[in-house]
Amino acid sequence: MRRSMSGSALEAMHLMKWDSLKEYVEQHQGSRVISRILIANNGIAAVKCMQSMRRWEYGELGIKNSLVFVCMATPEDIKANAEFVRMADEVVEVPGGANNNNYANVDLIVDIAQRKNVDAVWAGWGHASENPNLPRKLAQDRKRDIVFLGPGAAAMHALGDKVGSSIIAQSAGVPCISWSGTGVDITDLIAKGITDIPAEVYEKACVHTVEEALAAAKKVGYPLMVKASEGGGGKGIRKVMHEG
Repeated sequence: MRRSMSGSALEAMHLMKWDSLKEYVEQHQGSRVISRILIANNGIAAVKCMQSMRRWEYGELGIKNSLVFVCMATPEDIKANAEFVRMADEVVEVPGGANNNNYANVDLIVDIAQRKNVDAVWAGWGHASENPNLPRKLAQDRKRDIVFLGPGAAAMHALGDKVGSSIIAQSAGVPCISWSGTGVDITDLIAKGITDIPAEVYEKACVHTVEEALAAAKKVGYPLMVKASEGGGGKGIRKVMHEG
């Protein structure tokens, strides 16, 4: 069993300055030290991540450079001398072009994480951050035991898809606005701790033809929003004011 600390003891620990990150983790009864972090993102997301962690590092630990940031960067980002590239401790050049060549490429991210011997991967938002294959493949590497700084694959799979997450939410009693899947329910599965939605149930919430879309629109009511389940960050959203 583990004894809990008194409030005064915790306050005293918070005011301490530490000799190392390892000492900090041990004194806080942590299970592992995360020092080398792969930033699998770019732009302002990467900048905000490193700024926040550096601020915590100095404010909480009272030391610098206990965290090492390994950043992926395309030739375009490097040529532009992007701020996140300048902030990185190490830069790994990755292919340019569309993000499925670089920041959204799960296999590439996992390969870099393994080669660069990192302790954790931070994907932030966008790109590969909502792809459950990333935490799943990192977890499969038993030799390195690389931590994904974010939700696990099961939670990401359940909530990353807009149709599936809406079915789960309304089945759990969360108020939802009217949509094509209103009334689709998996309460019995949730009660058993199951969040995998059967294909036939999932399809009930979707529209596949113009006729089905018109019928769903009448049920929801105008004005309404048409959105793909995986629309690419909202790029597929369209406002519809009336049937004609």
